[in-house]
Amino acid sequence: MALLRRSVRNVSLTRAVTAGEAAAAAAHASAHPDAARAITPQSADAAETDQPVVLGAAFFDLDNTVMRGASIFHLARGLYARRFFDKRDIARFGWQQARFRLGGEHMGHVGDAQETALSFVKGHSIEEVTALGEEIFDEYMADKIWPGTRALAQMHLDADRQVWLVTAAPIEIATTIADRLGLTGALGTVSETCDGVYTGRLVGELLHGEAKAEAVRGLAAHEKLDLADCSAYSDSSNDIPMLSLVGDPCAVNPDTKLRRHAREHGWRVKDYRTGRKAARIGIPAAAGLGAVAGALAAGTAVRRRTALG
Repeated sequence: MALLRRSVRNVSLTRAVTAGEAAAAAAHASAHPDAARAITPQSADAAETDQPVVLGAAFFDLDNTVMRGASIFHLARGLYARRFFDKRDIARFGWQQARFRLGGEHMGHVGDAQETALSFVKGHSIEEVTALGEEIFDEYMADKIWPGTRALAQMHLDADRQVWLVTAAPIEIATTIADRLGLTGALGTVSETCDGVYTGRLVGELLHGEAKAEAVRGLAAHEKLDLADCSAYSDSSNDIPMLSLVGDPCAVNPDTKLRRHAREHGWRVKDYRTGRKAARIGIPAAAGLGAVAGALAAGTAVRRRTALG
């Protein structure tokens, strides 16, 4: 049994490394479109003597850190409005969103949502999904940005530091959000493509947990970042591996486990939510139903739009 658990752990770690390397390569290519080579451990090591170290950067988780709720749910609402799927799917996404907001971020929840989202984009082109992401951000996500976290990101930008989103959201959506917020770029989940069309499979796995840490390591090596002089922000205990990489970790709107870990390790804590305890204790059922009803109402109001896919 111990051998089996070790084998599963090794497979999971390998997939996390693959996902992290893919995300780092995609982020670097987006931020440096003229770069001719992908990030690999060998190329990153070889480049270490070519450039001076950039002293600092900031890495921000997206869901519930920069944006209220789950970006994948907001994406689903936009896709529903364009008839990518039906009311049953949006109801399921509404429940996933309510569970996410009230119970915190869990790998199973994120995995369920992401797996469903991948089925939506299968067979669609990169250009189409990127264009959809831009429209959907403007319609559903722009007003969900936490002002406090946005101000933190701007503080780093004003200090001439790179600022990166690090998220399990698809890289195309993550890059759009980073562009809209004026950030340096984004690390996100990379989906497999063939001839510019999505296959419905991931490269490695979701950019989550250990995979986020691997992506930050890979990007830091290529961008010449000194992680000891970097900051990282997240709401989730799943991001402790990423937060632990940097010299200045900060828990933002933290879940219970991360809040406790932050206190034990002397990390900064910032909470931009209002009525946090009331929401957690007093109105979970109403909030859950509201999330589903709101999603359905938003989708129904635009159900006559012509599908793009």
